Amino acid sequence: MTTNPHVSLLSRRTLLRGASSGFGYLAFAGMSTWAAEKSGGPLAPRTTHLPARAKRVIFLCMEGGPSHVDTFDHKPKLASDDGQAVGRGRAAGAKLLGSPWKFRQYGESGVWVSDLFPEVGRHADKLCVVNSMHTDIPAHPQAFVQMHTGIFQFPRPSLGAWTLYGLGTENDNLPGFVTLCPPVNNGGPANYGSAFLPAIYQGTRVGYNNMPVANAVVSNLRNPKQSVSAQRAQLDFVQELNHQALERDQVNPAVEGVIESYELAFRMQGELPKVMDLKGESEATKQLYGIDESETDDFGRQCLLARRFVEAGVRFVEVCHGGWDQHRNLKEDHAKHALAVDKPIAGLLSDLKTRGLLDDTLVIWGGEFGRTPYGQFGNGRDHNNKGYSIWMAGGGVKGGLTYGRTDDYGAEAVENPVHVHDWHATILHLLGLDHERLTFRYAGRDIRLTDVKGKVVKGILA
Repeated sequence: MTTNPHVSLLSRRTLLRGASSGFGYLAFAGMSTWAAEKSGGPLAPRTTHLPARAKRVIFLCMEGGPSHVDTFDHKPKLASDDGQAVGRGRAAGAKLLGSPWKFRQYGESGVWVSDLFPEVGRHADKLCVVNSMHTDIPAHPQAFVQMHTGIFQFPRPSLGAWTLYGLGTENDNLPGFVTLCPPVNNGGPANYGSAFLPAIYQGTRVGYNNMPVANAVVSNLRNPKQSVSAQRAQLDFVQELNHQALERDQVNPAVEGVIESYELAFRMQGELPKVMDLKGESEATKQLYGIDESETDDFGRQCLLARRFVEAGVRFVEVCHGGWDQHRNLKEDHAKHALAVDKPIAGLLSDLKTRGLLDDTLVIWGGEFGRTPYGQFGNGRDHNNKGYSIWMAGGGVKGGLTYGRTDDYGAEAVENPVHVHDWHATILHLLGLDHERLTFRYAGRDIRLTDVKGKVVKGILA
């Protein structure tokens, strides 16, 4: 993995020390001490608990809560009762708001998709639409962090960090977890952080929201004042000091993370700029993603970068698009955001399929919650955490399936409800990881992504 002798020695020692130290490698059940030492480091590929259906994840994260009843959850009764007053609960007196968009059935499977997503609809037979999602809190910061970490009350490792911790990476010259243009609010770095897991498992941020990804860079990737050989000499000296500190402290996860991170950053200089350079892509591929078209250029570039990252061996890539919080101007703003992402997402699915990557890449689309069936301020919708939609494709899920159901108006999940904990358990299962066995010893407790909850949703598995 690296030629630095201090790092090799460190890796052997920390892997052998395992869970008893708090570093936690042996909490990955079923992985022997010998196998861990043989693997060569904390990012080396690992044997899974179960046969893996997916090797990697692309999470298309729609920040703000896209409206399920206007996208993938067809509600004819909501349309027919448009304008009627809601008679109960905190929304008593509010009026039902039928979707401004028509729904159509696509593909041989007949999956319902609204006119907001005609390009994605053409991939209906690849989609597994879950219309019965629910989460705990109808507030953006809490729901967004829970979607990413499983819990919002305390700092916890993100889904991407748990994935990297459980599987390792397929390219030790690139970060195993990349987040493209994440939001700076609603939890910020917590959504791609590693919390008490070693720092090597945190996400590498490329850009941030409200900034074109074409202008995004990875901070401090290059040193304009030193040659590569001079940097290597300097890094060896710094690592020797870090190694001495570790020998003195014996247990210091922060120093261990710094050593590994410095080595990865040094190796990234040569490979990461190549992966992020889209100049070698054909014009046909760029057109597929909507690049150089005003509405779709930015998200198209993000989706193409996601494909390039997973193709190069990155384990988990998150692609973010914000602005879906339409308390007002639902028709105008949801249409704008859907237009920005529809063609790029369809292009990504097509490209992955053509390259033979879709079968073992789990693609996920969704936000932190959905929207209410009643209107707000006349032309918007409020938050709804009791029922909403996500979809998944590839990676071992059933294509052409609509799973679960909300009530006739889309207010609440009433059939096969899927909590965020269940969703996380299912994602890990598809990756070959048992969510009850993928744990880390911290503060005297074996902690996992799903806390003490979560069940694999077997009805969506291919």
